Amino acid sequence: QVQLVESGGGLVQAGGSLRLSCVASGRTFNNYRMGWFRQAPGKEREIVAAINWIGVATNYANSVKGRFTASRDNAGNTGFLQMNNLKPEDTAVYYCATDSTKWKTGTYDYWGQGTQVTVSS
Repeated sequence: QVQLVESGGGLVQAGGSLRLSCVASGRTFNNYRMGWFRQAPGKEREIVAAINWIGVATNYANSVKGRFTASRDNAGNTGFLQMNNLKPEDTAVYYCATDSTKWKTGTYDYWGQGTQVTVSS
């Protein structure tokens, strides 16, 4: 069982920045995908960005391209989501997720508890 813990959320003014972290316990992300998702009140959960099995960031949502950057550290057990030029519509609970097996595709298996990001106008 892998546990994921997100941190770094908070309240920020529009145009500001936040950096979210996702720490995996008991395992690294090497050879596993890591995804960042968000869910705003009354909306469905959507993918924000992902890091593939070899550590390449991909799957950026159109709404965050050019503003958000997904990465992970060299040790491989911490993922990051750098969020710049934040907008009120970025307000949501942000989750990280990963897989139970290497080189997996499709749905993610493990999810963090989420961290709230609130952007004021």
